[in-house]
Amino acid sequence: MHRRRIRPLAALLALLLLTAACAAEADDNLLSGDRTQTEDRDSTTPDTTEPDEDGQASDTLQWEDCSFGECAELEVPVDYDQPDGPTLTLSIARAPARGERIGALFVNPGGPGGTATDFVTSMEFALPSDVTEHFDIVGVDPRGLGSSDIDCGDDPDPAELYGVDYSIDSPEDTTALLEVSQDYVDACQAAAGDVLPFLGTENVARDIDAVRAAMGDEQLSYLGYSYGTAIGQMLAELFPDRIRAMVIDGVLELGPTGTELAASQAAGFETALQSYADACNDDDDCPLAPDAIGAIEQLQAQVEQAPIPADPRDLGPGELSTGLAYPLYDPMLWGSLSDAVANALDGDGSDMVALADQYLDLADADIYFAVGCLDSDWPDTADELLAAGKAAAVDSPHFGEAIVNDYVRCAIWPAEEEPLPPVTAPGTPPILVVSTRNDPATPYEAGVRTAERLESGVLLTYEGDGHTVVGQGVECVDDIVASYLVDLEPPEDGTTCD
Repeated sequence: MHRRRIRPLAALLALLLLTAACAAEADDNLLSGDRTQTEDRDSTTPDTTEPDEDGQASDTLQWEDCSFGECAELEVPVDYDQPDGPTLTLSIARAPARGERIGALFVNPGGPGGTATDFVTSMEFALPSDVTEHFDIVGVDPRGLGSSDIDCGDDPDPAELYGVDYSIDSPEDTTALLEVSQDYVDACQAAAGDVLPFLGTENVARDIDAVRAAMGDEQLSYLGYSYGTAIGQMLAELFPDRIRAMVIDGVLELGPTGTELAASQAAGFETALQSYADACNDDDDCPLAPDAIGAIEQLQAQVEQAPIPADPRDLGPGELSTGLAYPLYDPMLWGSLSDAVANALDGDGSDMVALADQYLDLADADIYFAVGCLDSDWPDTADELLAAGKAAAVDSPHFGEAIVNDYVRCAIWPAEEEPLPPVTAPGTPPILVVSTRNDPATPYEAGVRTAERLESGVLLTYEGDGHTVVGQGVECVDDIVASYLVDLEPPEDGTTCD
């Protein structure tokens, strides 16, 4: 699933592990609701913070011990334009501050489709001690996950969905991709059609603000990775006066069309692939040296001719494009990529299939499309989208077509799209934008442009590889983030960490 905007290290640390069930009457009410977004996008989430006997705001959530620390649930409207209509249940987890509490730091790992509740466990240990000393680390599962889980069923399962050829070379390739995609879309419509229009990022941001209010905090701090940066941007746009501090790492740029974003991501993967290949070619122990790109292209050509035997299923073009992309998220996985390519060229594709399956297991595909197809503007027909895939392959020959064509589901998605606008977030405190030079999934320049567009954006560049960096042991980055979150002292705009 080569286009997921996840954060793999944290997802692995946290072991990243939705039938909306409404009564017939509730379904009728839901379908009759006005889903039009307000033109000015002003805050409509009620601030339910209430003072206690001492005049201080109180936490109205019922916290219980759970495997993620402390857990709670909160009922919120399915449609915020109908606050008295049907509701859904949010899953929430927190690791309480270890010392003097400043407030809540809401965290999100990305996706869409990554759960934030189990992410709390890894963040409790990955973040600098100054942060965990003073903040409750809080994860709110985006709607459609956790207690509000939707499920598009197992037909087709992810292995089947990504087992077809996404690089179209024949009418048969087109037919296979469109058939498996239509089956998937039909299953989502049947299982969760009533709630699909309400799963977009703007509502996710409103949910987080509702949890803030229920916790009794006047403001929140936020740390979002990858797709979580889109949630952060919408939080800042909708609720600027409720933001205390915000860090967004691995930025998903808002404003471009869906195919533009996918083509940009493909270019990011090409950059990461070349960075990996350069390292491999300079390493005498790399089995693909001295021409890693040539070896990968040989393997791509080979699987186009015939699948390579593998366990538990053969290695075809779909598994290969997914398996190639996954290790590019983190240099620690580059050795696994080299071995998988070498073994596949020797006739055993099992390691590459295993890499693909690890990728497919990281996040929830149903929410990925439910959110992605709502949040961006997509072509009206599958043919238009596939043409965009061909165009992307010109500049990104190894990933362009596969990544863009993955979104063919969005051209036939049953819920009407409501594209997120470019966010400027006037009135917010400094928003720290962290962007990695060779990030494959959220290209560096997307962070640069976002920092420039945000009224209070502050750019921090990490000169390195991989997807996201905060909390991954880069002392320069972590020290800056901790100082900002705890003391509200942002770095100078344009600061660089090596």
